[in-house]
Amino acid sequence: MDRLKKRADFLAAAQGPRAARPAFVVQARLRDDPGPTRIGFTVSKKVGTATERNRVRRRLRDMVRQAGLGTAPSPRDYVIVGRRNALNREFQVLIADFRAALAHLSKAKGAIGARPSRPSRHSQQTRET
Repeated sequence: MDRLKKRADFLAAAQGPRAARPAFVVQARLRDDPGPTRIGFTVSKKVGTATERNRVRRRLRDMVRQAGLGTAPSPRDYVIVGRRNALNREFQVLIADFRAALAHLSKAKGAIGARPSRPSRHSQQTRET
């Protein structure tokens, strides 16, 4: 398993389906090129101080390592967005949440394709003047 490091890869994964859990959000993207599954981690400054953000990132990396991604049928990119709840959540629960998120993403309509766009709220309103 490789790491995502380029901003463009993170942005591409943000366009795909996502699975939200209390301690993190998993974003996914199916890639066209052959290669291993790649994973990236991000934690915003809203989570806390640099020490807290680094602790969240370390816990998430260890969670992925222990949960394992299994053998993905095709090359995928995953981005895990850490939340503050990852600091205090029991570690075994984190692992169970991660496995549930991956299962949800694999069953999502269109699997790991592009996320369907939402209709604009303006397109739903008909204005008569």
